[in-house]
Amino acid sequence: MASNKNSSSNRTEVPEARDAMDRFKMEVADELGVNLKQGYNGNITAKEAGSIGGEMVRKMIKKQEEEMAGQSR
Repeated sequence: MASNKNSSSNRTEVPEARDAMDRFKMEVADELGVNLKQGYNGNITAKEAGSIGGEMVRKMIKKQEEEMAGQSR
């Protein structure tokens, strides 16, 4: 089966957002005390990687809820 770059689940819909998401990921990792570096991070555990992703989602949901609450006033 041929690999297709466009079918990647890691694809950022807005290419310009990639840098912002990478900065966000590094910020969250720092807050959690996970030693994340640019590039390959095969040295971190699945638990650490999951905690970074989970915290990113929590922060994004919180921000969206705050924005929605501000719009309904």
